[in-house]
Amino acid sequence: MTGEHCAIPAARASLTAAGLLGPLALATLAGCAGVAPAPIADRPIHLDARCEQRDINDFREQARLAVTDGTVRALSWQLWVGNRGTCRFELAEFRQVQSRPHVELLARDGSACKLMIWQDGRRVTLGHAGCERRCSPGIAEDAWPVMFDPRTGSCAQVQ
Repeated sequence: MTGEHCAIPAARASLTAAGLLGPLALATLAGCAGVAPAPIADRPIHLDARCEQRDINDFREQARLAVTDGTVRALSWQLWVGNRGTCRFELAEFRQVQSRPHVELLARDGSACKLMIWQDGRRVTLGHAGCERRCSPGIAEDAWPVMFDPRTGSCAQVQ
């Protein structure tokens, strides 16, 4: 899955087909770079970050995430899947249930929606699972995780 045979849309499609957007997204992207994914470190996450970006397919995101010693202090994340619709996540709608080795938040409304935050050596990733109610109809499976660079507090580069 390296070189010319690896593309983000293909990775997005394969994860969608499998119904997995969480930790496998990071593994897939790491495979694109020809690097084996690192295991999730069992250490508290510290991050104060904002990410706003748009790709060539008009997938966009605006995300704010602050985590101190594994506790989420701020989270606001909206993403657009081209012109098909959006997903939106706000910290007040979730309760934190885990802080290590990765952070997990569950929706307060009793739905199956779960947010996961994990860190590898180069980035912190915020992903979701079971969150169809927080997205426009039919797009949750195409809503890609957001990745932050913990050194700069901005969007992580995938390359």
